[in-house]
Amino acid sequence: MSDIFREIDEDLRRDQAADLWKKYGSWFLAFAVVLVGATAAYRAYLHFEAQKAEALGARYQAALELSRAGKSADAAKEFSAIASEGTAGYQVLARFRAAAELQASDKAASAGQFDALANDAGVGPVLQGLARLRAATILADTLSSTELAQRLEPLLAQGSSWAPNARELLGLSALKAGDLANAGKQFDAIMTDPATPPALRQRTELYLALVKSG
Repeated sequence: MSDIFREIDEDLRRDQAADLWKKYGSWFLAFAVVLVGATAAYRAYLHFEAQKAEALGARYQAALELSRAGKSADAAKEFSAIASEGTAGYQVLARFRAAAELQASDKAASAGQFDALANDAGVGPVLQGLARLRAATILADTLSSTELAQRLEPLLAQGSSWAPNARELLGLSALKAGDLANAGKQFDAIMTDPATPPALRQRTELYLALVKSG
């Protein structure tokens, strides 16, 4: 008896499947075609992006070679082109390199590009801080102590990863101006900051020796 019921159940299932296919078979086929097409398009997109990234990597390496060869102007142009055409990661790297290459020929333009990076929230706070520090370093010899302090003030906030480096620049500027009290203050702050890297701490010990020697 159970075999009869099982056969009836199987017949009903086959009939239901046949009815479903008659009603929705064309939709199933259409969905399958779309799915296959979408998968193929996605794979093609991934392949294209991989090729694009590989080409950008080669261009970036070529620009680095120009820099190493002393062709800063040519390197700056190529880095700028990569920054305008590349993917997000290469854009930021290339913008930093382009700004750095300009320093040899046009400090104002170089600092301007670093300032633009410092004001670009899209690069993230850490890189913004680095850009601000680089711009201040480039212009340090042409800025008054007040102007330099204004530029570096955002980096001196508690917990800032760039605070020790900013204080080093402020201390050196004060030392150069003969303001030993301010120089000593900045160098002391570096020594007491737990975030100060070991190499900077060693340099600061030498700075403090200069301050104490007058």
